[in-house]
Amino acid sequence: MADFIRGSVTGDVTEVPGIGPAAAKKLACGEGDEKVTNTYQLIGKFLMLKGPDDDDNKVESMEHCEKFWYWLQDKGISAHRSAIVKAVACKVNGLFPGVYDPDLYDDDDDE
Repeated sequence: MADFIRGSVTGDVTEVPGIGPAAAKKLACGEGDEKVTNTYQLIGKFLMLKGPDDDDNKVESMEHCEKFWYWLQDKGISAHRSAIVKAVACKVNGLFPGVYDPDLYDDDDDE
């Protein structure tokens, strides 16, 4: 996971820890915005789930990661969802500090 977080994004969705060929195929299913074929789109989907914010509710780290976890579940990803969420969240947090708070999660959840 450390190599992914520190390294450059190549675009190959299988570079994300926890995503293998079977998961990549499931992510590529769908139409429009639901079809994810590269790492950039996966990160984009993660960022899209950060909102919507309004005066009464701001999507914080825990809710944001849960929304992404459930979106992966809806896409049929049945293995390593927590690891995928953590990898993408950590990567994005390096680009946008504060998007993810690792202190809210136990290290034991890495599946």
